[in-house]
Amino acid sequence: MNILVVGSGGREHAIVWKLAQSPKVEKIYCAPGNAGIAQIAECVPISVMEIEKLAQFAEEQKIDLTFVGPEDPLLGGIVDVFEERGLTVFGPKKNAALIEGSKTFAKDLMKKYNIPTAKYESFDTYEEALTYLRKEGAPIVVKADGLAAGKGVTVALTLEEAEEALRQIMKDEVFGSAGARVVIEEFLQGEEMTLLSFVDGTTVKPMVPSQDHKPVYDEDKGPNTGGMGTYSPVPHMPQSLVEQIIQNIVNPTAEAMVKEGSPFKGILYTGLIITKDGPKVIEYNARFGDPETQVVLPRLDTDLVDILIAGATGELEKLDVQWKKEAAVCVIMASGGYPGPYEKGKEITGLDQVGEEAIVFHAGTELKDGKVVTNGGRVLAVTSIGSTVQEARDKAYQAVQKISFEGAHYRSDIAQKALRA
Repeated sequence: MNILVVGSGGREHAIVWKLAQSPKVEKIYCAPGNAGIAQIAECVPISVMEIEKLAQFAEEQKIDLTFVGPEDPLLGGIVDVFEERGLTVFGPKKNAALIEGSKTFAKDLMKKYNIPTAKYESFDTYEEALTYLRKEGAPIVVKADGLAAGKGVTVALTLEEAEEALRQIMKDEVFGSAGARVVIEEFLQGEEMTLLSFVDGTTVKPMVPSQDHKPVYDEDKGPNTGGMGTYSPVPHMPQSLVEQIIQNIVNPTAEAMVKEGSPFKGILYTGLIITKDGPKVIEYNARFGDPETQVVLPRLDTDLVDILIAGATGELEKLDVQWKKEAAVCVIMASGGYPGPYEKGKEITGLDQVGEEAIVFHAGTELKDGKVVTNGGRVLAVTSIGSTVQEARDKAYQAVQKISFEGAHYRSDIAQKALRA
């Protein structure tokens, strides 16, 4: 089989790495890819939003299956275009990807179908939003309605913080058109967890749970990022809780999308918070999470190609998806200054020093004059596997110590919550 993966981050590197393990795969292309992906797939210089070009490439190269990593092309209608051309692709159509593309759409869906989530209101004028903020007080959560690369959410502990976040989103337009509307939610107390699922409309095949670390600094301090590290399993979240989430949240979400005439086919990301009243949805994404993918896929025992083909052809129900018992921990190495402004082009050394203890997934890298250099905020995702979370964590940090680039920053407390619990 010839496979095309669309994207250029750590998530796509993990997807390509997993697909390359399948005996069914002859050749993998990745558009546009990165320096790490180039070691195991042929990188194609087509950007993720050049949808017509990607479809043309898939036709010319007789691609048997396309998998789309990031959210932008999904909301740009890449799946619709590929399917119209008779190409096999696994991912949600534009109308289903709206579950991530508009927080108002997602919240209204949950409200209509009684899926547990935080109380909310959405606004498209700054004055009305400000009035509501002042009425509700803090702590409170302010979200840009559209796509903001995981950074459009502020958990404001004071009213000043909330007002500042609202001003940045709606007045300063720091997230562009994604902030034309805001969603303001009640603040929920509890621990967060992610549950990814393979979905083909009616059938849901949940993956193993994971826990992300969003804030940039240790002890969950500092601004939110796209994610600074993850681990799986989540030992303090019992299987009975996971079953409850599947039954009360994930399955009803898939059913609701079918009823709304927008059946969801692809990877459904359910971001959860475990409150004293039970699990509630924080957000949905219409694709694999990053860096959750980097700990979930190494634990997958079933051939990923079989799952994606079954998902694309509506036959997920026939498949038994199996998982490994080992734990996985991923530590993100980021550019200095991230999630704010950062410099690119810093040479990365020590990659060749990392042995069996870790898999280094490239996120923001490129090859320049024969050297691997930084090319993004989140640069590398260093993932290790072990018989326990502790063992996987120790190995991941051993590997991180061997890699360096100017200004490199990483959290030193990834997976500590699991160990404390």
